[in-house]
Amino acid sequence: MKLTACLSEKPWGQVDVPAQHGGLLRKRIGEVAFRHPAGVEMPVLVKYLYTSERLSIQVHPDNTQAQAAGYPCGKDEMWIVLDAEPGATIGLGLKRECEPACFAAAVLDGSVVDLIDWKPVRRGDVIYNSAGTIHAAGGGLVLLEVQQSLDLTYRLFDYGRPRELHLEEGLRVSRFGRHDGSRDCSIADGSSRVLADGPYFGSAWCAGGLPTGLPSSRDWQLVVVSGTVRHQGESYQAGQAFHSTTLAGLELPADSELLLAWPVQEAMAQAA
Repeated sequence: MKLTACLSEKPWGQVDVPAQHGGLLRKRIGEVAFRHPAGVEMPVLVKYLYTSERLSIQVHPDNTQAQAAGYPCGKDEMWIVLDAEPGATIGLGLKRECEPACFAAAVLDGSVVDLIDWKPVRRGDVIYNSAGTIHAAGGGLVLLEVQQSLDLTYRLFDYGRPRELHLEEGLRVSRFGRHDGSRDCSIADGSSRVLADGPYFGSAWCAGGLPTGLPSSRDWQLVVVSGTVRHQGESYQAGQAFHSTTLAGLELPADSELLLAWPVQEAMAQAA
């Protein structure tokens, strides 16, 4: 089943995105999310992010915090850097431990930008961003994001853009420390590998073939990053995505790149 590419304009988006993602519209596209064509909510959401400038400094709640507020789950997310302009960065956590009151004061006077740990990134970097981590993607990036399927972001600081902030809510769910990079990795060597396998979703990078160690999931999302992929007689081009209950019949040419994503049972149980 082919998934629907849902385009969203953002003030920080890009105009020159690929044609299949709205490049011909000459609009500032920030997100392209792949959704079920019938509107059915899937437990894992995959999307492209196109950034021309920094996103808001923000944070997401974890499962417990989100469910206490009436949401089905929290929001862990993972980014694969598909393209990065020279000098591109992503803000991940804080440069130093900070008390909540100190952080709030930094938000109010604007010095929070200097408190964020802006890390240089390049194509092939894979970053796992756990809920509670204060973060912000920088400009000049094309990211492929895998996340728990929750559209809940608490904006803490937005560089004066006229958008709603959520400082009180964000302070309640934030961890005021450094980013935990223990789950970060890289696909820069061009090999296929499992990128994440829990606790809330799994993902794998497939460069011309499937990696070893895949689970026996029955709920696969597949996003074609480059080349043409065939599955059970259907062809899918770069920038397209589809859903299947089986990987049987999947044909990956040597020059193709594919992201594979799946829900983890723990996430499905908690959302039930």
